[in-house]
Amino acid sequence: MKKMLPWLITILLAITLIVVAAFLLMDKLFPSNSNDVDQAVHNVQTKRLSADEIVALTAEIKDIKTNSADPDYIVLINLAFQLDSVKSKEAFEKIQEIKIKPIIIKTLADSKPEELNGASGKDQLTSKLVNLINKSLTEGKLTQIQVTNFVLARQ
Repeated sequence: MKKMLPWLITILLAITLIVVAAFLLMDKLFPSNSNDVDQAVHNVQTKRLSADEIVALTAEIKDIKTNSADPDYIVLINLAFQLDSVKSKEAFEKIQEIKIKPIIIKTLADSKPEELNGASGKDQLTSKLVNLINKSLTEGKLTQIQVTNFVLARQ
């Protein structure tokens, strides 16, 4: 037994070191899914604007109705989009029916009803939409999305 004790200690020490090394390297081998929502939340910056400036930079899409990921639920939503310039608002309004609305519908269709509940659910939805829509814009940048009306109902 005395001859096996150093071997047992060596084996236990080696296993412990392997586990610790695997734990430390886990983030490098399998990076955490830093999704677009988190990046959008940190990248969005708002400036203090007057009421007239807000109206001039804001476009609305009303009455978007679609099923959620759970086909038993339907979502009806109105959104207000604040852009960084009047020129980008004009470009946004030209493509809102053919590019922006489908992005919103797809995002809502991929969302489960539980994900849309509460203020944090709506914040995640708007952050995800900001990131997706900014990729589709031809000019300027979308700075903020506000949910102006939201209904989640069981069919």
